[in-house]
Amino acid sequence: MSVIKLTGGRVIDPANGVDDQVRDLYIRDGRLISAPDANDRISAEYNISGRIVMSGAIDMHSHIGGGKVNIAREMLPEDHRGDPVERTELTRSSCGHAAPGTLAAGYRYAEMGYTAAFEPALLPVNARQAHMEMGDTPMLDTGGYAMLGSDDFLLRMLAAKEDQQAINDYVAWTLHATQTVGIKVVNPGAISAFKFNQRKLDLDEQNAFYGITPREIVKVLSRAVHDLGVAKPLHVHASNLGVPGNVDTTLGTMDAAEGLPVHLTHIQFHSYGTEGERKFSSAAARIAEAINQKKNVSADVGQILFGQTVTASGDNMVQYRNAGHGSPKKSVIMDIECDAGCGVVPFKYKDQNFVNALQWAIGLEIFLMVDDPWRIFLTTDHPNGAPFTTYPHLIKLLMDRSFRNAMLDTINPDARAMSNLAGLDREYSLYEIAIMTRAGPAKLIGLADRGHLAPGAAADIVVYKEDADRERMFEKPELVFKDGELVVRDGRIVKVVRGGTHAVKPEFDIGIEKKIKPYFERFHSVRMNNFKISDDELCECGGGSKLIAHACRKRG
Repeated sequence: MSVIKLTGGRVIDPANGVDDQVRDLYIRDGRLISAPDANDRISAEYNISGRIVMSGAIDMHSHIGGGKVNIAREMLPEDHRGDPVERTELTRSSCGHAAPGTLAAGYRYAEMGYTAAFEPALLPVNARQAHMEMGDTPMLDTGGYAMLGSDDFLLRMLAAKEDQQAINDYVAWTLHATQTVGIKVVNPGAISAFKFNQRKLDLDEQNAFYGITPREIVKVLSRAVHDLGVAKPLHVHASNLGVPGNVDTTLGTMDAAEGLPVHLTHIQFHSYGTEGERKFSSAAARIAEAINQKKNVSADVGQILFGQTVTASGDNMVQYRNAGHGSPKKSVIMDIECDAGCGVVPFKYKDQNFVNALQWAIGLEIFLMVDDPWRIFLTTDHPNGAPFTTYPHLIKLLMDRSFRNAMLDTINPDARAMSNLAGLDREYSLYEIAIMTRAGPAKLIGLADRGHLAPGAAADIVVYKEDADRERMFEKPELVFKDGELVVRDGRIVKVVRGGTHAVKPEFDIGIEKKIKPYFERFHSVRMNNFKISDDELCECGGGSKLIAHACRKRG
């Protein structure tokens, strides 16, 4: 059979404890093998001596599909004009910087060495559209985390004090119906509370209508995900995003999981104190200390980087509050059936703005103070903190202390004085970067055959020419292979391919539909059977993408 050989690369593969070892890699039928068989023939060989070799990068939190993303695209024509992707013999035209079109997103991810990206807030009622958009995104494996926690059905269950098993069945049914790989909760219960004119909801405050607290929601959903054997821990967008003093809410949210695995997302936006004249300060040290101590907790940072972007979130409560800060001045805040809501607000982060500058420093402080790179993940909450195309710049900030301090010297001086960043000497290694962007996300999500380079793994491989300028190195890989096919050479697309769609399939009692069906008939504009996405339909609406189903080991 035909085998591709990559000769003499310096392999960095943290999932298998490999740190800069020279070795050959062999690919057959899209998979890595240990060595060719006697009947194999080498059909292509790449001499990559001296090059750094990693598995394909995985973005575990990036808004790439769904209603809010499409709204952002539609409301920002000015974002598209200056950043087009021209049509070539291989690629189709697309555009967009902060909110790129599906094609531009796929091409640009691949050109940076990414082979998978996961939509972190897939609204169940909008799952079909989200999968169609992700299916239209070339080059990448995709998947989504289904949003629960402000949906009326779950809140009714909690108010009626239904048992944990019934909630587990509903969560599992949702995962099957939406073809997703995890569960996300956004400002637990508060998207619902906003509809009843509450303008804030702290961790132990009750939803005005249902009488349920965010703490209760986090507790039962983290338990459900754990009991069902879903690898990806509950993905939590905590209460009080962006509010000075929200560090106490964030620490309380960690405790709400009661020792079960829990993942706090874009944690930079939840790491604020109230010190100083402006009553806004960094609480990064307290957050990092808690993550270091609580081995059940992981987080992605949601780093902000300076420049124009757009904030797109299911958290309509926060986006309503932030609408006045929009740049340019426009916003969309909406309710979505009985599921949740969304808010889209363009925003420009400025290095001379005190709050923005301190947010920038807080994110970097968290990165540098969390000890374990397996439990902290490189994200900008694309596009909320910055577009994903800024990742190479962020990697340089983490790996190059001199560059980081030079950048620190240019920001708002009052923010600089409030930050401990200058005193942090840590510089990330290539091995740690590979953990945060490859092995760590694969382990967190449960992608057994991604994020590593052992025999049997999918042949998602990235080859870099080492460069002291880490930004330049990571923005343009020399070679990128997706499922064994060469798709990028010298930072340019050479073949357009389509990835797979990841979903989990936990066991559950189908009897839960006896409760769900009449609820849909009474309150939803779609019927239950139209809400559910079948395996065949998923692949069809995903442009022919392959379903990659993950079994669950039930713990309950």
